[in-house]
Amino acid sequence: MIARAKRASLFRAIMAAARQQLRMVLFGLTLALGAPLPAQQEAHYGFLYDLHQLTLESGWRQEILGPLYYHTHWGSNTTCAVCPLFSWSRNSDPDLDIVEWDILYPLISHDRFGSEYRLHFLQFLSFAGGQSMDEEKSRRLTLFPLFFHQRSQQPTNDYTAFIPFYGHIRGHLLRDEIRFIALPVWLQTRKRDVVTDNYFYPFVHIRRGEQLSGWQIWPFMGREHRGPYTITNRYGDLEIMPGHDKNFILWPFYLQAATGLGTTNEMRQTALLPFFNIERSPGRDSTSYLWPLGLTLTDDRQRKYFEVGAPWPLIVFAHGEGKTTRRVWPFFSESHNAFLQSDFYAWPIYKYNRVKADPLDRERVRILLFVYSDMIERNTQAGESRRRTDLWPIFTHRRDADGNQRLQALSVLEPLIPNNKSIERNHSPLWSVWRSEKNGKTGAASDSFLWNFYRHDTATNSENVSLLFGMFQYKKSPEGNKGRFLFIPFSSKKAKAARDSVQSPQ
Repeated sequence: MIARAKRASLFRAIMAAARQQLRMVLFGLTLALGAPLPAQQEAHYGFLYDLHQLTLESGWRQEILGPLYYHTHWGSNTTCAVCPLFSWSRNSDPDLDIVEWDILYPLISHDRFGSEYRLHFLQFLSFAGGQSMDEEKSRRLTLFPLFFHQRSQQPTNDYTAFIPFYGHIRGHLLRDEIRFIALPVWLQTRKRDVVTDNYFYPFVHIRRGEQLSGWQIWPFMGREHRGPYTITNRYGDLEIMPGHDKNFILWPFYLQAATGLGTTNEMRQTALLPFFNIERSPGRDSTSYLWPLGLTLTDDRQRKYFEVGAPWPLIVFAHGEGKTTRRVWPFFSESHNAFLQSDFYAWPIYKYNRVKADPLDRERVRILLFVYSDMIERNTQAGESRRRTDLWPIFTHRRDADGNQRLQALSVLEPLIPNNKSIERNHSPLWSVWRSEKNGKTGAASDSFLWNFYRHDTATNSENVSLLFGMFQYKKSPEGNKGRFLFIPFSSKKAKAARDSVQSPQ
């Protein structure tokens, strides 16, 4: 009878503890619907509910139902997400004031920086606007590539275009201004001072500008001439701009050009393809025979190297102070100068690139283009470095200039589209079965497996372990060690003594 009573008492204690833990989980689920994060205590119940301090920043993260919902807050930054349906992020710093949100990314996205904003649907339909640097407010509506519309405080900057019928566009498609009627019947473009009138684009055009005139009836014949002219640069000084002469007959078979007119490095080109292409200038000579599969000889006196290509660019050998290259594509290539290095072996199996121009020193190794990538970027003046390693789709590891490290596995889209904040907010939590972080300054670290099914956090004087939906929890601190297993608490003698001293009357 006594043993049976003890077993019954133990069972009632376990059930009471379980009910208490269930109430805390339900409280956390309710709290997540909109209340602020309860920064006063942590809670670990696996992927049902988890609340923990951030490792790399001073803040908190709340997770519910594994990767489906999270709420993070640190400093002036707040992020909430219901993956992969919706995410919202804000930096409330008055100097920044950034708001970003996505719905079924990349279906719908909105970004706002100060007064500048953009809302787009699959990048085809977008609404944008705000205030420019000269304090001019504008609004834009784009249905790419059919409709372009802008209204601003300055009427001369307004435009509307219905492609292919009629329109006027500013600042799109690498042109300052575009006008058209019944495309491709008439199209006028302007880039800086150069205006081109196209008729039945791209077959006929007439071009004009500062010291510029030209025409073409493509592909039969064309001519363009521009004499040297002067401009006033940003410093208020007069600057000579070079001129050119360009001609073609039965493009691309006969070409003749002279560029750099009015300067000390005029270059003249004559090509009768595929038989030869000859380029001559004071700083560089290049001759090609049976282009593009024949022999190309280049003597670059300005950059101080001599190059042989047969056929260029597949087989190339160059040597000199300005460039050294040995390439037999796709078997191998080794090329470098004082600032750049580019090598590959059995392309695309192995690829190596390096840029070294103080204070920047950046190296990158790739295998099979994106399957494996390892990039190291150093600041030689500050003595700092950052590194990113991707093995698709296994993991992504990053270390920033402060020594903070992040490891994620699996990594499905991150190696293909690196540094995309929307993918990291909306999709990365869904497949991140393992997350590991380490703070380079404080030494704090955290590990999470299967969305907090197992979680391990360490700080300077503490350590927390949670497993099996929180049924096993362990905490180590200067006050002692304590935890619970199957909802039954346990603690070390030191922790018991500290608890008894707090509970005993003075």
